[in-house]
Amino acid sequence: MTNLIQTLVKPPNPNIPQLRPGDTVKVHNRIVEGAQERVQVFQGTVMRIHGSGDKARFTVRRIAAHGVGVERTFFYSSPRLEKVEVVRQSHVRRAQLYYLRGRSGKAARLRGKRFVKGTEEAAAAPAAPAAEETAATK
Repeated sequence: MTNLIQTLVKPPNPNIPQLRPGDTVKVHNRIVEGAQERVQVFQGTVMRIHGSGDKARFTVRRIAAHGVGVERTFFYSSPRLEKVEVVRQSHVRRAQLYYLRGRSGKAARLRGKRFVKGTEEAAAAPAAPAAEETAATK
């Protein structure tokens, strides 16, 4: 029975990183126009992540021309997704950011996350020599 389920479930796309609501992402999506195929980039904020497993999907919202909001939903397991890049991460306290639909301009900004690289190493390295110096000066 499990073999049947495993054959029906599509493997996740390895070109999609771990996403969270509030992330600003660039979604590279393949578009078919007649006999031609091209890659279209859709950059916006992840509004929500819905579902799990094979049917998981995420919704991205961007502000198009003349201040019109556009939302698109992408499936994680879609073969049309070329890749997804995380441009920046934001600090949010909601799982679905529907409140952004009613906001425009500066009111729609999200507070960015701050990352300090090497905080453990930076805190440990100066402390050890300082202790040795104080002992040597006494």
